[in-house]
Amino acid sequence: MLFNRLKPCLITLSALSVLSTPFSASAQDADKWRSGVSAIGELKYPEGFERFAYVNPDAPKGGTLRLSANGTFDTLNLLLDKGEAANGLGLVYDTLMVSSEEELSASYGLLAEAVSFPDDISKAVFRLRKEAKWADGQPVTPEDVVFSFEKTKELSTSKANYYAHVSKAEVTGEREVTFTFDEANNKELPQIVGQLAIVPKHWWEGTGPDGKQRDISRVTLEPVMGSGPYKVASVSSGSTLTYELRDDYWGKDLNVNVGQNNFKTISYSFFTDQDVEFQAFKSGTIDFRQEQSSSRWVKQYDFPAVKDGRITKEELPNVYRAAGIMQAFVPNQRREKFQNPNMRKALNYAFDFEDLNKTLAFGQFQRINSFFMGSELASSGLPTGRELEILTELKDQVPPEVFTAEYQNPVAGDPGKQRTNLLEAKKLMELAGYELRGNKMVNAQTGKQLDIELLIDSVGMERTVTPFIQNLKRIGVNATLRTVDASQYANRVRSFDFDMIVKLWGTSASPGNEQADYWGSAAADRPGSGNVGGIKNPAVDALVRKVIFAPNRDEQVAAARALDRVLLANAYVVPQFYRGFSSIAYWNTLVHPKELPEYGLGFPNAWWSASAGK
Repeated sequence: MLFNRLKPCLITLSALSVLSTPFSASAQDADKWRSGVSAIGELKYPEGFERFAYVNPDAPKGGTLRLSANGTFDTLNLLLDKGEAANGLGLVYDTLMVSSEEELSASYGLLAEAVSFPDDISKAVFRLRKEAKWADGQPVTPEDVVFSFEKTKELSTSKANYYAHVSKAEVTGEREVTFTFDEANNKELPQIVGQLAIVPKHWWEGTGPDGKQRDISRVTLEPVMGSGPYKVASVSSGSTLTYELRDDYWGKDLNVNVGQNNFKTISYSFFTDQDVEFQAFKSGTIDFRQEQSSSRWVKQYDFPAVKDGRITKEELPNVYRAAGIMQAFVPNQRREKFQNPNMRKALNYAFDFEDLNKTLAFGQFQRINSFFMGSELASSGLPTGRELEILTELKDQVPPEVFTAEYQNPVAGDPGKQRTNLLEAKKLMELAGYELRGNKMVNAQTGKQLDIELLIDSVGMERTVTPFIQNLKRIGVNATLRTVDASQYANRVRSFDFDMIVKLWGTSASPGNEQADYWGSAAADRPGSGNVGGIKNPAVDALVRKVIFAPNRDEQVAAARALDRVLLANAYVVPQFYRGFSSIAYWNTLVHPKELPEYGLGFPNAWWSASAGK
């Protein structure tokens, strides 16, 4: 499973999406229906449970939560790849199932009261709740689910990749919809279908206030309608957006919603300048902030509101307990200059993590050394046991050092070590067919200087990546940094129009189909896929399938660790850094449950306004 809308240096506060386990059930056998599924161990909550343990069932309703977002938006249509979708649209739409932030991999019914599938997991049947309704009072139907699935695959390349093995959805009963899979025994498929945001077919096929036919294939700023707890109350294109709690929300008394959805209004203000965004928080016009800058967290949170207790600062590991993280510089192997692994290894020697950590992050970072950093899926030492057996099956297709050497990043941090690393980078570039002529690193055959443009979409990231650019220049590379707006950046990344970017991948405790999108050969040629580096490697493909089709947890962990080693050994990325905790700050206008969930912050759903009920 994967995180939602991950961005570099940012871990979302929502709970991880999770993987389900197979159970023997059929649509005809009512006693086989289940209201919740779990991948690791038993479900914490039995059928008919009262509420999640971490919520406050007496939390008052009311008040306003004012949030900020970096960038802009130009659409409220969340199904599209094109355009910049507004933050918070998940407040408007319900999904078939919802994850628990207290469990590593568990989900419970929301729009669907139950799910069922056969032993071979060739299909999954969801039974909708009869009380589920859209904001206009019409019932949520299987036809809506089919429409949502078909339009999602049609209009979003990234989601089409994610749901690639879900071949069709069809109405199979008054309140039942059946998803058919094109391969058996892929135990993740029922769960990822449960994540699907369901949109109203009749609304999208109707006419808008202007009397014109709506078009779900286009961007829109018309307030969209959903079945979720909030509605869009006001929109100012690219600037502000306000959601309002629905008094008539059909699911407000469901066990998975008790003690949640407490704010009367939730607003987003959008900022293109991160310093201006921070000033808005300091002034009290924004209530909550997740700080991404380590230097700001250390040096700039000494203003009066922090000192006198009106603002609380917390460092919380909760979200990271269930996350495997890789954040890295990613060279685009679709460009010939990055196809030689020696060139990619050279780039790692040019990155001085230790100096950056000392001067910019005040020692708060760890160097990433795994594609599943921070989780039990991360490889370490030399392969043994089942992991070694899996790798041995592919011995002729993987780098030999996978078996003989533990992966280690270069270490710098002082002028001497940095010089040594840059000399090693120069040697590796020479092995890749380049040579230093005068002060320029050039292609030995063509004489053309090596050009590398690093593309980013955040001015705030420039301080972090500029030292890397400067080190590349020191060995003769014509390295440049280009900062573009969010829309241009998204379009260029979708079409793989870049030399190098910064990318963050997040994986839940139960990796699955998203791994094929991240690293699989088929995804390398699909615009909008997660395989931004253009990896095409049959050994990686084989290991991804072992992860997806692992029959048990031990096999899944062993396969993931083997995959990790092969990805690292091929130097597909230059690993960056990891903190392992969320840095949050919030005004005393907000209250959160005394005990936050083990694997999340319960934000914003389980928090409430200090002024509500007064």
